[in-house]
Amino acid sequence: MSPATSLVPLARRSGVALGLASGAGLLAFCWPLAVGAQSRLAQGALAPVVLGGVLAAVLVVLHLVLAEGGLDVKAVAVLGLLSAVGAVLRPLSAGTAGIELVFIVIVLGGRVLGPGFGFALGSTTLFASALLTGGVGPWLPYQMLAAAWVGLGAGLLPWRSRVRGAPEIALLVGYGIVASLAYGLIMNLAFWPFQLGSGTGLSFVAGDPVAANLRRFALYDAATSLGWDVGRAATTATGLLLLGAPVLAALRRTATAGRFAPPPPGAGIS
Repeated sequence: MSPATSLVPLARRSGVALGLASGAGLLAFCWPLAVGAQSRLAQGALAPVVLGGVLAAVLVVLHLVLAEGGLDVKAVAVLGLLSAVGAVLRPLSAGTAGIELVFIVIVLGGRVLGPGFGFALGSTTLFASALLTGGVGPWLPYQMLAAAWVGLGAGLLPWRSRVRGAPEIALLVGYGIVASLAYGLIMNLAFWPFQLGSGTGLSFVAGDPVAANLRRFALYDAATSLGWDVGRAATTATGLLLLGAPVLAALRRTATAGRFAPPPPGAGIS
């Protein structure tokens, strides 16, 4: 499979749309560091609007990626299958010491099938999981976008065609650890102002210097979520280490047999 080949090609317009949506999403996640003391957003009045905007951006970008990528029936089937697997794994694995298996599917799918597919896989997996468990709420748009970034990043990792075997697994394990920790960190940042009251050493203070709020947030994250994030990172790394090689091989065979990607030189399709 060549480096440029992916199930959902990241065309120029799709790439621009992904970049713009990701930039807007990053602002939505990091809003506590930018609002003033008198901001209505700091009081939560506009939070539902922001969340709705993030969700709309995710859905629009997803539509653009799928439409421009020329996603056919076979590709939709692969996306649906992987999303379903991730949606089932998530409620089965989450809830104990941060154990989370869903990122294994998202990272491996993005690695093999490209950044556009990885973005779509991350968002649809979290959406399907929310529908399956009744977990649709104001946090869902943030979860969808953060998971989409995990898949996007996996698709953008280098050496897709040249690195195989143990070096590729090591690359994915390292990425899985970083992505798992980053997912928890950025999710906490978005909801930190609403999770604590004022007057504590961990509380968000609207209008305070960025450095002061970052210090309080770091203490808050370490005290409330670091253990869960480490558990998620350890689970993801272990899953990628144990399952990475066979799942990568199966996905690459599927992409080749389905003619999403050309077969490697000298290889046949059974």
